[in-house]
Amino acid sequence: MSFNLHEGSIQEIANGGSPKSPVLQVLGIKKIQSAGAQGSERYRLLLSDGKHTQSSAMLATQQNHLVNSGQLQNNCVIRLEKYICNTIQDNRRVLIMLEVQVLGNPPNKIGNPTPVNLAAGGNAPAPAQNGGAAHAVSGGMNRPGNQGGAARPNQGGSGASFYGRSNVAASPGTPGRGKPTPIAGLNPYQNRWTIRARVTNKGTIRTWNNARGEGKLFSMDLVDESGEIRATAFNDQCDKFYDLIEIGKVYFFSKGGLKTANKKFTSIQNDYEMSFNNDTTVVLCEDEAEIPTIQYNFVPIEKLEDMEPNTVIDLIGVCKSYGEVTTIVTRATSKELNKRELQIVDMSGKQVNFTLWGAEADKFDGSGSPVLAVKGARLSDFGGRSVGSTFSSTLMINPDIPEAYQLRGWYDKVGCNAEAQSISTGGGGGAGRPTNWKSFQQVKDEGLGMGEKPDYFTTKGTIVFMKKENSMYQACPTQECNKKVVDLQNGFFSCEKCSKEFPNFKYRMILNANVADYSGNQWATCFQESAETILGQNTEYLGNLKDQDDSAYDQVFTEANFKSYIFTMRAKMDTYNDESRIRCSCVGIQPVDFKEYSKKLINDIRQMAAV
Repeated sequence: MSFNLHEGSIQEIANGGSPKSPVLQVLGIKKIQSAGAQGSERYRLLLSDGKHTQSSAMLATQQNHLVNSGQLQNNCVIRLEKYICNTIQDNRRVLIMLEVQVLGNPPNKIGNPTPVNLAAGGNAPAPAQNGGAAHAVSGGMNRPGNQGGAARPNQGGSGASFYGRSNVAASPGTPGRGKPTPIAGLNPYQNRWTIRARVTNKGTIRTWNNARGEGKLFSMDLVDESGEIRATAFNDQCDKFYDLIEIGKVYFFSKGGLKTANKKFTSIQNDYEMSFNNDTTVVLCEDEAEIPTIQYNFVPIEKLEDMEPNTVIDLIGVCKSYGEVTTIVTRATSKELNKRELQIVDMSGKQVNFTLWGAEADKFDGSGSPVLAVKGARLSDFGGRSVGSTFSSTLMINPDIPEAYQLRGWYDKVGCNAEAQSISTGGGGGAGRPTNWKSFQQVKDEGLGMGEKPDYFTTKGTIVFMKKENSMYQACPTQECNKKVVDLQNGFFSCEKCSKEFPNFKYRMILNANVADYSGNQWATCFQESAETILGQNTEYLGNLKDQDDSAYDQVFTEANFKSYIFTMRAKMDTYNDESRIRCSCVGIQPVDFKEYSKKLINDIRQMAAV
């Protein structure tokens, strides 16, 4: 197969032009060392049009998969469907490749290209372009010496713009006509830059108080055609800009600080993050048609089990069920906080619990099974795997994006009737239907619990026997500690974990119960909450019975036998005395909702009949 490169297109780009969809050849790919241990990968490319080469070309991070998958490699021919150029301080044009189509892989280099001749016009200033009508948001932008602010007249009569000098006059309060710096081209070594970006998320104002003092801040997410970046305003800048900046609008941002991003607190794929300072200026832009709204990097639910806890992710799914608003008291502040548990399912056939907090929990309406897109959610290992919103998360309900329409079509045709497999152990406070149904025999036949990670399953079981012996123990009375205490025989009890002695203790339960279903039976360990549900009494009451009335204590166990529940079990291989066996522990228990369980059985019958 022969390829016709677009000769002269690289020289045209160097001269400030923008040829449409040039066909070029990749002669080299170099991985750039990321800034910081958590920086994302960046690739620099050597491009050829058969006549000239361009070494200042960067692949946008959203196109990294082409290199990682092997599609983009040396000598391959590509078409630049979408790109932008950034002129840096030495007047060199840096090409940012936003959308690339790989056309083929010839075995050799095409032509005998030479480096592009900048003297032919590459050093000329970029042609004037309209950056969009704008008006000032910041009140102090036109003061003398503020090169990052709005344009001000100079002695020659031409306007001094955000980006340098322009041949087109600019009135005070209006940005210059030069082309903005793309977000993907920002780095801490630039002194003068301006970006044109849309605010896709703005967090609430937060305060802090520590040994170094007190203060306040708010953060926002910015996006343009090349990528995203997180920006934070502190103290005076927080007061100055918070009420003026609105979500969804486009602004010119200039003269901020740049530092290496901490990827633990954001899902944005950028090596850097921005902070406002005293020289920062913000100008509202009215020409916003070319600026995208929000960028997602969705992670399928089935991949969450392989990710590290506390990772910040973007998630999309259908709200299959949801619970009522409940209230908890936070340990850090001792204040009440509302929460709501949802069950989210996607096309991978997996389901995960998702927690909404505060005002989002109060106003959420899950009727109609809406599609939810969450940017900046936090992954947790609580109850297997679960996801929760944070103060900087953005929740979109039925968003106008292709992924949402595809998900809606799948759910309406297939997903609403399919039984999803949950990677979370809880059922959202009883709101969601248990998933990953297995009988005890299926657990054995399928080898659940044999891998490195535990497996979770749900079954309807009946309690047939319980061991009363050693079902309760004396624990540390502090709220945070459940460690077993040692009776010092002097009226005090010692906790090794807390290194303290207490005049009292609290009872905790570890109940070993034999649970039977239609296929067989299994011993399971039931901890505090599950044990209290099975026995129908709280642990404090049971402890008093155990100490004062043995017959009444035995009667509680007798009455609890032969009652059925929906169990969520954790299965994991356990080795003791060189003997390996599957050990099950109860991580969730619910009374049998016979209406829901009947629906489950009917669905099972339909699936078997269709085979």
